Amino acid sequence: MYKLIVILSLLLFASCTSNPTNDASKATSKSDQTRAEYAIVIHGGAGTILRKNLTPEKEKEYREAMDAALTIGEDILKKGGTSLEAVEKTIHYMEDSPLFNAGKGAVFTHEGKNELDASIMQGIDQNAGAVGGLSTVKHPITAAIAVMNNSDHVLLTGAGAETFAREQNIETVNPSYFKTERRWNSLQRILAEEKGIELSESDEPDDKKHGTVGCVALDKAGNIVAGTSTGGMTNKRYNRFGDVPIIGAGTYADNATCGVSCTGHGEYFIRYAVAHDVHARMSYLNESVSEAAGHVINKTLVEKGGSGGLISIDKYGNVAMPFNSAGMYRGYAKPGERVVAIYEDEK
Repeated sequence: MYKLIVILSLLLFASCTSNPTNDASKATSKSDQTRAEYAIVIHGGAGTILRKNLTPEKEKEYREAMDAALTIGEDILKKGGTSLEAVEKTIHYMEDSPLFNAGKGAVFTHEGKNELDASIMQGIDQNAGAVGGLSTVKHPITAAIAVMNNSDHVLLTGAGAETFAREQNIETVNPSYFKTERRWNSLQRILAEEKGIELSESDEPDDKKHGTVGCVALDKAGNIVAGTSTGGMTNKRYNRFGDVPIIGAGTYADNATCGVSCTGHGEYFIRYAVAHDVHARMSYLNESVSEAAGHVINKTLVEKGGSGGLISIDKYGNVAMPFNSAGMYRGYAKPGERVVAIYEDEK
C-alpha cells in the first residue's frame, strides 16, 4: 500500500509540472505569439479629458494630429527603417505641434519659462539617454538620443545639457519659440487662483495637466525603442523634474519583454518605477503586456493615488494603452490595424 501511494504521488507531481495551470502560464496565451511585421503606439498625454471640454473642432484637430504622427512612424517602419528613427521622427512631429505638452506646446513654470525634458531607451541593449530642463533645444528627444549615442552618460540637465546639444549641432531656438497663448493663459489662471482671484472658465481640459508625448516602436528586425518628451507640469517650481527624464520611471525598453512610455503625475511614476515595473512583471511573473501594464496603472497607481497612463508594445507587437484618468490621447498602428482614441469609453 505504501509503495502504491508513493507511485500515485509521483504521477500526480509529474502531471502538475508538465501541465502548469497557474495564472502566469495562462497569461502568455492571452497575447498573440506571432510577431507582427512592425508596430507603433503613441500617446499625447492623459488627464481630465472629457467630451464636454473639447469642441468638435478641437477634437478633430487632436485626432488628425495623432493620425498624422502615426503615419510618420508607420511609413518609416513599413520601409524597413529602424524603431529609433520611427520614434524620433514621430515625436518630432508632436514636439512641433502646439496641441501637446512638449516642445512648441510646452507648459510654463511658475517663473513663466519653458523647461523641457525627454528620454529614449533601446531594447536591444538597454542603452538610454535623457535630458532635463532645456529651454532652447527645439527637439528635446533628439538631444536625448545624442546623450545615448554620443556620451558616456544617461542624464544631462540644464545649462550643461544645452552646451552638449550645441556641441552636437542640434537645432536650437530662442526661448520665445515655445510660448503659446493657450499655455500662458493656463499659467495665469493658476497664479490667479493662488491669490484667490477667479478668472473666466478655461477651455483647457486640465490647466494643471501633467501631459507628455510618447512613442514606442517595434521594427522589422524585432528591436523595440521607447521615447518620451514633455514640458512638465504647469506652474512647476525649483527646477522640478517628473518621471520623463528618469529611465525606469517614464521610459523603459527591453527586446525580451516590451517598451513603455508613460504620462501622468510624474512623482507617482518615479516612486513606483512604473515603466520598469511593467517590464518586471512580464519578466518575473510571465504576464502579458496588457496584464502587466493594466495592473501597474489600474492597481498599483490607483491604490497610491497616482493618475495617468502608459503605452506599451511587447516583442510580438501586442499593444497596451491603459490609463486611470478620464481620457488619454493615444493611438497605434500595425499591418492591417490602426486606432486613434481620446476618451475612456473608447477603450
